[in-house]
Amino acid sequence: MKTFQTIKKIALLLILIIIPTSVFSQNTEVEQEIINLSSNKWQWMADKDVSKLAKLFHPKAQFVHMGGSWGTERELAIIGSGGIWYKNADIQSVSVDLIGDTAILLNQITLLAEVGGNEVTNPFMVTEVYVKEGEGWKLSNLSFVKLMTGPPGQ
Repeated sequence: MKTFQTIKKIALLLILIIIPTSVFSQNTEVEQEIINLSSNKWQWMADKDVSKLAKLFHPKAQFVHMGGSWGTERELAIIGSGGIWYKNADIQSVSVDLIGDTAILLNQITLLAEVGGNEVTNPFMVTEVYVKEGEGWKLSNLSFVKLMTGPPGQ
């Protein structure tokens, strides 16, 4: 009888440990929707699909790059012309924080791009801010911060 009680206690303890861990490690439905939007955005940028991007980008969005900052019209023009060709975003990590009708997504990526005819690869932390408008989400800010890899001073 004591053995059965011990097994029962161990099983209950395992359930209490395993279930919350799996529940809390899951993204909410909204967080997953934002992650999917971001992933689609990277593909649309690689494909230079400005028609899909125009639907996603808020008309007053701001884009911050290593070479400056500008609004939606210019970003779409740059992507469409190939001025910056986002060939591939290799995503190492992603997180989403929700604040009311605002979603803040952080991506740590290695970006393969072509800029001014030169192919470049850079590690970035990318901040994407989405605002809920009606039934959908609009990208209102996309900011790239180049990560400095290696020991300090290199």
